[in-house]
Amino acid sequence: MARQVSTQKKVAYTALAWIIGLIIFFPILWTVLTSFKTEGEAIATPPSFLFFHWTLENYVEVQARSDYFHHFWNSVAISFGSTLFGLIVSVPAAWAMAFSPTKRTKDVLLWMLSTKMLPAVGVLVPIYIIFRDFGLLDTRIGLIVVMMLINLPIMVWMLYTYFKEIPGEILEAARMDGATLGKELIYVLTPMAIPGIASTLLLNVILSWNEAFWTLNLTASKAAPLTAFIASYSSPEGLFYAKLSAASTMAIAPIVILGWFSQKQLVRGLTFGAVK
Repeated sequence: MARQVSTQKKVAYTALAWIIGLIIFFPILWTVLTSFKTEGEAIATPPSFLFFHWTLENYVEVQARSDYFHHFWNSVAISFGSTLFGLIVSVPAAWAMAFSPTKRTKDVLLWMLSTKMLPAVGVLVPIYIIFRDFGLLDTRIGLIVVMMLINLPIMVWMLYTYFKEIPGEILEAARMDGATLGKELIYVLTPMAIPGIASTLLLNVILSWNEAFWTLNLTASKAAPLTAFIASYSSPEGLFYAKLSAASTMAIAPIVILGWFSQKQLVRGLTFGAVK
């Protein structure tokens, strides 16, 4: 009887998980389907799900109107560049807080996390002026700096959590064997925290790739990533839903594929240290 109840709960939880997953996935599926419709079919009422005239003209027009690969390489450079510089800063910071804590360590961590609660529009004007004066508007390096700074609190928090699960005795043993600070970080700590570092890297890439507020306000054309590429299909004449869906599909496809192939590493990293 108990086994039967357990089986029923398992089936119920599995069905609930599938329902939630389908609800989350449906907007993506609808965007992809709309990208293969004509503009008339995209706004038709009632909407058609599968039975419509499939066409690739939206993708052709999007590529003809905008240089997709220019925006794509901007997104790659900004996402991975901000992640690389973020790791250079966050790994030593998290190491110091995890293995050499002070009475103010938790206060510093909470203060860092509290900066994520600040509305971005509240600091737009001063950052815009700073970028204008230093010639960083519409540049990749400018967006790399912004993305690194806005995601740095999350990176430090995640790495701090992972590092706390590593026994400090291992680092002490490395010091007794003559390991310097640099060797301790590179050859001892980093290999042990690879799952956590990998998940932090992937999450930061996703957050930087999807960031729209700063990219739309600090770029024009030269450094505009794929988020600006999508926004270009909103005009005073209205929204071109089919073309907007095609642009959105082209923008999200690379990061979805990356997430799909790295899901094992991402899950492993996010659960690193959860079970002792």
